[in-house]
Amino acid sequence: MTSSKPIENHTRVKLFVTVALAIWLALVFLLGANGAFIRPPEIPPLPILLGATAPLLMFVVAYLKSDAFRAILAADLSLLTAIQAWRAGGLGFLALYVHGILPGLFAWPAGIGDIAIGITAPWVALALIRKPSFVNSCQFVIWNLLGILDLVVAVSLGALSSGFVAGLVGSVTTAPMAQLPLVLIPAYFVPLFIMLHLTALFQAGKDIKSSIRRRPDSYE
Repeated sequence: MTSSKPIENHTRVKLFVTVALAIWLALVFLLGANGAFIRPPEIPPLPILLGATAPLLMFVVAYLKSDAFRAILAADLSLLTAIQAWRAGGLGFLALYVHGILPGLFAWPAGIGDIAIGITAPWVALALIRKPSFVNSCQFVIWNLLGILDLVVAVSLGALSSGFVAGLVGSVTTAPMAQLPLVLIPAYFVPLFIMLHLTALFQAGKDIKSSIRRRPDSYE
């Protein structure tokens, strides 16, 4: 008779992660509502940078330390990939630039990068559905790496465009990104989307290793 303990642990960890995501969103919202992410233009936007990086560090630590956490990451990659389609909403950055709310130095790279990942996400998800081995392909790995690079570049340029680097931008800075509702993007959705990319890469790496181990058997 199979023990139910692994199943119970899996369910418990899955519930914990779900609750943690909800608390994280609520915390960012409350901090944003109280102006906790706002800093004077001459000071680097450390609260936003901390909000974007701290959850990622906790994610990586949980992955390295918890077998149960790694188990729940073995989710439907086509679904996780399809979620990235929301990033086509990066068009909003370009709209805010046109209306003089965000600087072009940030809005153009962040907007174009997000749109590129967002509109290609359904194609990548469909490729995974049609051919599950696509997870082992260079295209899948490169697409996820480009998705992470886009987000890292966006956060970096957003920080540089906040006004603390003299002469880099004019009177229009990324100060609105430190206020609700826009602060939810760098402090919640950016790290969340990076986590989805990392999950896909971890799964791809695991599948590639499994394929390599099985390969010698095919010659016997």
